[in-house]
Amino acid sequence: MAWSFETEPAFQVELDWISGFVREKVEPLDELLGSQWNIHDPAFVEHVRPLQQQVRERGLWACHLGPHLGGKGYGQLKLALMNEQLGRSRFGPIVFGTQPPDTGNAEILAHYGTDAQKARFLEPLLANDIVSCFAMTEPQGGADPLVFRCTAMPIGDEWLITGEKWFASNARYAAFYIVMAVTDPDAPPYRRMSMFIVPADTPGITILRNYGCHGEPDDDHAHVRFEGVSVPAENMLGGRGDAFVVAQVRLGGGRLHHAMRTLALATRAFDLMCERALSRFTKGERLADKQMVQEKIADSWVELRQFRLLVLETAWLADRSKDWNAVRQNIAAVKAVMPKVLHDISARALQIHGSLGLSTAMPFTDWLNHSYLLGLADGPTEVHKVTVAREALKGFCATDAMFPAAMRDVSVAGR
Repeated sequence: MAWSFETEPAFQVELDWISGFVREKVEPLDELLGSQWNIHDPAFVEHVRPLQQQVRERGLWACHLGPHLGGKGYGQLKLALMNEQLGRSRFGPIVFGTQPPDTGNAEILAHYGTDAQKARFLEPLLANDIVSCFAMTEPQGGADPLVFRCTAMPIGDEWLITGEKWFASNARYAAFYIVMAVTDPDAPPYRRMSMFIVPADTPGITILRNYGCHGEPDDDHAHVRFEGVSVPAENMLGGRGDAFVVAQVRLGGGRLHHAMRTLALATRAFDLMCERALSRFTKGERLADKQMVQEKIADSWVELRQFRLLVLETAWLADRSKDWNAVRQNIAAVKAVMPKVLHDISARALQIHGSLGLSTAMPFTDWLNHSYLLGLADGPTEVHKVTVAREALKGFCATDAMFPAAMRDVSVAGR
């Protein structure tokens, strides 16, 4: 099995360009603009569109897509390395055409959409002329799809969608939703639901309220009601009952990219921590010379390296296998570790900055709150840990013996 920790020289040139571009041109947008999804805001048009054009001219636009869709068709390892830089800014992904939830929705449309649907929804989505929403979770069941109540009933050549969706990120700006709805309530649990394209201007859609998270500039997560929303039969993505299969198209790669973007934030926290430790004096010496501060720096450095290697190994395995099910344990592990890494390093950086770290002048409280979001989005951490454990146990067998085979024979050992 070939293995290398080296990046191809030609691609390293691109990574170096991305790093400088994000730091100098993109990061300032976080303080200047509101929601990164509000693409029709005049300020977005003025400040973001020119940067997107530079990315296109560099040939780095939407690199997760195949050449037939205008991308580079990069594998997961290259995409992970790119996202390690893009994640330094809220606007990094959208400047490079890789913003969620649009990337995942685009993958679904590319796999399951008709030619007409690709022309109407996919092409403008890839160009960032529109943005989209993935409406899956519900108020009463959170991320547990087995208790979803939103239904889609067949009426002639149409489907009638009725129910509510919760924390539908980006709904207020979206041109269309991809909605998961129950189509066969009496079927086996994972065959009950189907996926639909729902244009946002379809009658019967009401945004009941938009919710925001602490540290985010706008209220971008919606509680949406669908009341007899009618869509044509061809708007079903995949076959009837295939919602779980369709959803998997978007989840694996999305979690890896999200992990590397999280690593970028944790790295920023680490950088700020080290700068502060070297710059601040108390009790006659630098913070950097105090052993408890050194412990925080050491723990953070080790955690960053461990997490980075786990994500890159998972990306490498995904590229080799071309099968997300083959790396589901790794992806679940990445998702489970991700919130803790950001939380712990941000908390240490905050502590070393003292009262300044706690203030809104620094980003640490935003990142701490974001770490909790990471522990809930795309499934709670507890669920992913269960997956890791179950997959690990598949490689072992129970013993019928009274005692473990590794139990020492004390009488022999004492001779």
